[in-house]
Amino acid sequence: MNEKNNFSAVIVTIGDELLIGQTIDTNSAWIASALNKIGINIEKRIAIGDNWNQIWDCLEKENQHNSLVLITGGLGPTSDDITKPLLCKFFNGKMIVDEAALANVKNIFENILKRPLLERNLKQAEVPDTCNVIQNARGTAPGMWFEKNNTIFVSMPGVPHEMKAMMTNYVIPELQKRFELKPIIHRTLLTAGIGESFLADMLVDFEKNLSKDIKLAYLPNYGMVRLRLSASMQQSDENTIDNNFKQLKEIVKDYLVADKDISIQEAISVIFSEKKTTLSVAESCTGGYISHLITSIPGSSSFFLGAVVSYANEVKRDLLDVPQELIEKYGAVSIQTVEKMAEGVRKKTGSDVSLATSGIMGPGGGSDEKPVGYVCVAMSTAVKTISTTFQFRFDRTRNIELTAVQALNFMRKNME
Repeated sequence: MNEKNNFSAVIVTIGDELLIGQTIDTNSAWIASALNKIGINIEKRIAIGDNWNQIWDCLEKENQHNSLVLITGGLGPTSDDITKPLLCKFFNGKMIVDEAALANVKNIFENILKRPLLERNLKQAEVPDTCNVIQNARGTAPGMWFEKNNTIFVSMPGVPHEMKAMMTNYVIPELQKRFELKPIIHRTLLTAGIGESFLADMLVDFEKNLSKDIKLAYLPNYGMVRLRLSASMQQSDENTIDNNFKQLKEIVKDYLVADKDISIQEAISVIFSEKKTTLSVAESCTGGYISHLITSIPGSSSFFLGAVVSYANEVKRDLLDVPQELIEKYGAVSIQTVEKMAEGVRKKTGSDVSLATSGIMGPGGGSDEKPVGYVCVAMSTAVKTISTTFQFRFDRTRNIELTAVQALNFMRKNME
């Protein structure tokens, strides 16, 4: 195969479950991100059902236009898994037993799962003789590497952790050996408190003066906007990108959350770890989602003491010491109640800082005074308790997610 400095790549995901929404395709996002880091851009992503003719037509078409085709799915032991026999025919091969794959299948069933081996399980070790076998360290279905008309085809299981292991241990190193790849550099920052269009207005002159080799992308999500500068190392140098990134940070400094590609919860983790400060949370409308975000960050146990999901008024009263008369006078969703929730959980846990939420997530329960999406957030320390309100306008799930993110950002700003 001829060496190429630039080539096009495509991801093909196979499975009816992807097309009916039963399974979310996380494989494509992970593969695209992993390849981007080594200098390979994905031209497009294609999802196809378990349909022989559609898969065949897709492979023929992509063989004409791409240098790399990455396929996931359809390698299981059941009748709807047609990828392997199709690839065998597409690459003019015949099925043979790969001894290493067979030993792997037997080991998994006999020593790990301790289940009887069925004939269909043994067939997992069969592969076309026209491929290089990629052993599966995390499952029974081996991957397959084919080459045809200067195009590489890599077929991997649809199970995410199995695919990731193959990509990390075999596919990416092999691609780096075969091709002269130029890394793509990204510099990303996170902003909050300003919309995408307002940022764009602020950055008109900055964008105008950017080198044509450097691209600025706006990535809005959950009331925050990431700004990303990207360039290929073969077109630009790292110092140039870093200088542009420094200018970008200065322009948006009033809205800057982090100058790295991290989430709000990761930014919170950095703040609390650096300040050696502890945190507790009282959640009503978010139902534990804030605690989930915080504890998803490795090392959060060093500062996060715990939480009370005080969904019922009785829990607010009995566990967090919110006065019953205050709830009756102002309501569970009120500044007065949420402030007492924050103070209560801080005192109960002994944390330095606490955060509390109460709101109406929908679809019902709203009123003219407090419509669906109305949220109260409070933060408490030994010195003061402060609060704010938000008004969201989405469905229940998105309202909960937005509440959690904006509550964390409210705390971040006031921590600073």
